[in-house]
Amino acid sequence: SVLASSQAEIDKHLELGKKLLAAGQLADALSHYHAAIELDPTNYQSYFRRATVYMAIGKSKPALPDLDKVIELKPDFATAYLQRGGIYLKTGQLSDAKADLRRVLELDPSNAEAAKQIEQLTPLAEFAENARNLAENGQYTDAIDFLTRALEISPMDADLRALRADAYEAIGEGFKAASDLRAINRLTTDNTAGHLRVSHLFYRLGDPEQSLNEVRECLKLDPDHKDCFKHYKQVKKVAKAFDAVVKSSEEKQWDVCLQSLEKLTKTIKQKSAGLTRQMDSYQCMCGAKNGDSAAVDVCSRVLEAEPGNADALCNRAEAYKHQDMFNEAIADYQKVLETDKNNQRAKEGIADAQKKLKSSRRRNYYQILGVPRSARKREILKAYRKLAAQYHPDHYKGNDKASAQRKFIDISDAKEVLTDEEKRKQYDSGHDPLDPEQQQGGGGGPGFQHFNQFFQGSGFQFRFHFN
Repeated sequence: SVLASSQAEIDKHLELGKKLLAAGQLADALSHYHAAIELDPTNYQSYFRRATVYMAIGKSKPALPDLDKVIELKPDFATAYLQRGGIYLKTGQLSDAKADLRRVLELDPSNAEAAKQIEQLTPLAEFAENARNLAENGQYTDAIDFLTRALEISPMDADLRALRADAYEAIGEGFKAASDLRAINRLTTDNTAGHLRVSHLFYRLGDPEQSLNEVRECLKLDPDHKDCFKHYKQVKKVAKAFDAVVKSSEEKQWDVCLQSLEKLTKTIKQKSAGLTRQMDSYQCMCGAKNGDSAAVDVCSRVLEAEPGNADALCNRAEAYKHQDMFNEAIADYQKVLETDKNNQRAKEGIADAQKKLKSSRRRNYYQILGVPRSARKREILKAYRKLAAQYHPDHYKGNDKASAQRKFIDISDAKEVLTDEEKRKQYDSGHDPLDPEQQQGGGGGPGFQHFNQFFQGSGFQFRFHFN
């Protein structure tokens, strides 16, 4: 009666496990199979069903001992060989996979799945061999192509993933390398070196938050790991300072963002190219929004690395507008619209820049020279000489030479107009004698207006054609 009671309990666990497995409640199904095996460790079906659940939740490693036990208890169970051979194939254990799949065909010659998997063994071995040879010769892009094809067959092969991660790093595809390395960490246990490597990689890529997450995983496995703890202390400070930059930019506190960037710069002890690019991107954005004079140079640095970066182009355009460089701003907005004609920020930005350009075309020559409208010629020349000496291209000592050159041109034009009696009269009457658009489309100046009035009063009508 005791045996019958135990068997009834075992059957109950197996039946409940089967129902839960069919319903997708895998964790609950697993607990029932644990109980069934504990009650009867000689029942091969309990081991097989538990192995099935392990594989369903992506845990092939604990499934293997169960399948080993199934085959030990029932050596002619073809499905167990098929499942184990499939795991060997996915993990890159080709000789073991071949042996199990051949055993399946011995027991079940018509098994199509086993035949299909055996056919994959030869090309898989060739893909892996070609990839290794190409990587050794530095042909990383071609090696990645073969490794990708191999990993489609053996996605859990840690060696192939490590080789592809190295190849990705070699061609500068750091995030793809990190993805492969993370997969390796999931496939292996107690891999402190793997987590530390990924942490260093994310730091170099400019992602301190992900770097911090990975080094924490290392310390979970070994709290006393010296290298992980040393890296953790540095990354924690950088991640905190970087988060302040991100948060202030999201809240559109542009001045706070720039201050946070200064603090971040002081916090960083170990420089990285990726982190520098990230900081440049934020300084470009926050500086442009805040009217910082250095924003143009910083945005240009970002665009050297990413010429088609729409955000950087729009940010530089805004920085140009703050410096009244409207033509340059329009050019940057146009570059964005050439690749994305529906970019709303660029559309609004270019309309604003064109409007401001039109408004800026009538230059205030008195303001340029810093003299009142009543200034005499001597006073105008004195102001001109002082400013010309300051902004002359051959003598200017500042960093923004392009801006200085434009300023010098404005100073020279102001002096030309205000020291010439006739030109000054035209300017004071509302016409800029140095503006070609006003001369062609604005009535031709006072002399033309008097000339036109004379002929209208004589009864003659003329039509003038301008090229």
